[in-house]
Amino acid sequence: MTHTRAARRYFVLASLLVALLAAFLTPGTATAASLEEVTGFGSNPGALRMYRYVPGGLPAGRPVVVALHGCTQDAAGYGTGSGWIQLADRWGFSVVLPQQQSSNNPSNCFDWFQSGDIERGQGEAASVAQMVDRQLADVSGDPGRVYVTGLSAGGGMTAVMMATYPEKFAAGGVVAGLPYGCAQAAGSPYVCMYVGATQTPKQWGDRVRAARPGYSGPWPTLTVFQGTADYTVKPVNMTDLMKQWTDVHGADQVADVSDTVAGYPHQVFRDPSGNAVVETYSITGMGHGQPVDPGTGSEQCGAAGSYFLDVNLCAAYRLGRVWGLG
Repeated sequence: MTHTRAARRYFVLASLLVALLAAFLTPGTATAASLEEVTGFGSNPGALRMYRYVPGGLPAGRPVVVALHGCTQDAAGYGTGSGWIQLADRWGFSVVLPQQQSSNNPSNCFDWFQSGDIERGQGEAASVAQMVDRQLADVSGDPGRVYVTGLSAGGGMTAVMMATYPEKFAAGGVVAGLPYGCAQAAGSPYVCMYVGATQTPKQWGDRVRAARPGYSGPWPTLTVFQGTADYTVKPVNMTDLMKQWTDVHGADQVADVSDTVAGYPHQVFRDPSGNAVVETYSITGMGHGQPVDPGTGSEQCGAAGSYFLDVNLCAAYRLGRVWGLG
């Protein structure tokens, strides 16, 4: 009996040792972490708050994703609902989660339409750029693998960051968002959202080029997700985003790939060198929100809820794959 107990005790200790070794040695495995607020990240002219998620044991040289919430949302809710925190643990990267304050916007929308917040060196755009610099310094992240994405107003601010600070971002992902300068082109943010602005591809591209005078590239690549039944940000905005960023990259507006992903129309636009520079997902029948696919499968992520719509496709996963995060 004594020998049996000793054997069991030895087996339990050996099992624990194996589990601990596996946790430390398995590539891409991260220990649990939590969202933390960072203060003093810069002059913060846009008066935003900075939150971040850093998986435990994250090594140096890993990518950084900036994830911008939509109206009425906050950093923590967007990080969880979109699936970005889940993927950070799965793939090993850190996430910066800017948060709007009601003193800036009563609905907690990022001010993608305000001239003072969408210009380089000013307002909210400058605040987000300062967050990126702070995060790269704190976690020794890879400055060549920084990505920005967001939903709705956060999608509009994603286009702002790509235009005003193109040197900081390798790529962007706009979910139900707007082209850069759309409110100014349409004369109103609401006309932009509900109707769109009448601009040629070159006029759209010129707005981006004017945001960073003298910049010769490379420009960030773009992926867009848009619901066909979105009545808050009309699907014309995805078309205009495609026109804007294909023009910036010197590409035409004819898709080089037209297929389906998870049953939804998907297109890829390539530049003259054959590089994929714009990618679009048209989510048939989806309203205004972030596409998610809750579950434990390898392609699943996110949690269904208000403005997080279970359409069997997780936008964060698709972005992470095209960005090489996985």
